[in-house]
Amino acid sequence: MIHEGDILWTPSEHTLREANLTQYMRWLTQTRGLRFESYDQLHAWSVTDIGAFWRSICDYFEVIFHHPPTCALSGAMPAARWFEGATLNYAEHVFRNATAARPAALFCSETRGAGLAELSWRELEQNVAAIAQALHNFGAQPGDRVAAYAPNIPETLIAFLACASIGAVWSSCSPDLGAQSVLDRFAQIEPVILFVVDGYVYGGKTFDRAETARDLAAHLPTVRHVVRINYLTEDGGRKTEVETANIPSSVSRPPSFHDWSALLAQPSPSLTFAPVAFNHPLWVLYSSGTTGLPKPIVQSQGGILLEHLKALALHSDLSAGDRFFWFTTTGWMMWNFLIGGLLVGATPVLFDGSPGHPDMNTLWQLAQNARVNVFGASAAYVSACMKAGVTPSKTFDVSALRCFGSTGSPLSVEGFVWLYENVKSDLWLASVSGGTDMCTAFVGSCPLLPVRAGELQCRYLGADVQAWSDAGQPVTNEVGELVLTQPMPSMPIYFWNDPGFKRYTESYFEMFPGIWRHGDWIKITPQGGCVIYGRSDATINRQGVRIGTSEIYRAVEDVPEVADSLVVDLEVLGRPSYMPLFVVLRDGAALDENIKDKIRKNIRAKLSARQLPDDIFAVPEIPKTLNGKKMEVPVKRILLGHPLEKAVNTGSMANPRALDFFVEMAKQLKTMSDK
Repeated sequence: MIHEGDILWTPSEHTLREANLTQYMRWLTQTRGLRFESYDQLHAWSVTDIGAFWRSICDYFEVIFHHPPTCALSGAMPAARWFEGATLNYAEHVFRNATAARPAALFCSETRGAGLAELSWRELEQNVAAIAQALHNFGAQPGDRVAAYAPNIPETLIAFLACASIGAVWSSCSPDLGAQSVLDRFAQIEPVILFVVDGYVYGGKTFDRAETARDLAAHLPTVRHVVRINYLTEDGGRKTEVETANIPSSVSRPPSFHDWSALLAQPSPSLTFAPVAFNHPLWVLYSSGTTGLPKPIVQSQGGILLEHLKALALHSDLSAGDRFFWFTTTGWMMWNFLIGGLLVGATPVLFDGSPGHPDMNTLWQLAQNARVNVFGASAAYVSACMKAGVTPSKTFDVSALRCFGSTGSPLSVEGFVWLYENVKSDLWLASVSGGTDMCTAFVGSCPLLPVRAGELQCRYLGADVQAWSDAGQPVTNEVGELVLTQPMPSMPIYFWNDPGFKRYTESYFEMFPGIWRHGDWIKITPQGGCVIYGRSDATINRQGVRIGTSEIYRAVEDVPEVADSLVVDLEVLGRPSYMPLFVVLRDGAALDENIKDKIRKNIRAKLSARQLPDDIFAVPEIPKTLNGKKMEVPVKRILLGHPLEKAVNTGSMANPRALDFFVEMAKQLKTMSDK
């Protein structure tokens, strides 16, 4: 029986000798006279002499400054300023890796259905130059926002790099979002140019997005140009549908419409790169928006460049020529992280489609065909593979695979074990945690450290992550609030349209002024590893004992009949605490006393009697975000009596109908509390 903390993998002598992180440590010795005997020593230096650490990242990766910085860091959170005076360009650092020796990217799509395709560096550069020229022709200036309603396809990558090359600000949404949810995001940043697709195929079903494209064009009055990507109908047969959008009379100047393929066909000069300030905005990402308008999170060209060079090369051990895959949509920060692989010369593998169509072997087939070296997905995907009973090691050639990355939610001990037993026994499992807020992980993987079941290997370099008590004191081997006590370059430079940093400050610095509170529960082990216990605002507090929800899920979902679960702790309703547990059962199972007893026994055995639920309910499905995260806080708010429209933004959900059960239950709870 494997328990949390048991060692499942140790790096080989070859890895210890040749890892990028080892090369960096040697370079520090040779060029800085700094010698570190362990990763812990290196990390301690990186968060003690922060300016020197981030200057070393610039020098080690030979960052191209068109104008040098005056200093590495000035000021403190939330107003820290990085590399003032410096100018650079993110896209320039992508194209310095151009080579005819390997493709720039690989691509597989349900919509196009032509197997694995390649995009050469020459094609990428020519197409980026053409779209950049089109943006110039449209009058786009540095700082202008360019938005894309498009999936994870080469056209989206090309449009982003063109945008970055001229210093415009990128923002994207996946086309599985409805028009209102997209408007909730894009309307906040007032884009001047919009890229849209006409539709896509997912899970074998066709989704026409022509009407949504019309709605977006009609209700984003700042948009002056709309570029239509004929993805579903590549012959362009329906391109006039967007052009006939009913533009409201309040829009003084209706947008003009353009066809993607026509823009590529126009002559364009060689690709150039506009030098912009280090803190010039690169893109706008969005929080999940489950309880209100999504936060428009702005990150800088220089901050993302440095963070992704560090995280991808040193912590993910990605090198030039590696095949890098992460299952993601363009609405999740992992898309931005995936394409960051280009910064280190890796080849991103883009996939657009359902991971479960025709079955859960789809992505493992892709890993074989693309010879993927680093494969990433959510913890929910691992759970789905476990439940489907797939055995990739027996079905596919995964010999090229050396690392599996997991994020999105805590990966259970059982998930760790499944990967080693069913994918590869010598796999480096890189379970990582961070967030859209910084577009990176700040606890996670290290090629020089062992992998322990249920744990993240380390705190990342330059990330002064600590576990704090409610009193603001650091604790070890205890669960506490995840905080960062020092700034990082990829922290948001601001939220869009947030005068006085009010919303920004409230989001991260309200609990501990001057200290970033991330909103997760974390335990830092004596060995320096980390365990994430879920969101701190969804914590279970029973009889004075605080516990993360992920611990309960591990115990509940270990019961064979349980497919999924959600738990909330309601601390009002006329009683000290009421903790209901909601379970989704496997096909053929019914929630009877036998199954309830199994659940309670497992919780009591793995946790304690304090964590036993007051009631257990069977539900058709668990409400989740588009990225597969369980929506504990919105469910808690609904059950506490908040109106649905104030408790949750259903447009940010993967399955809005899943809330129906909880809305009805809230009515019953209110009736009980009124008596």
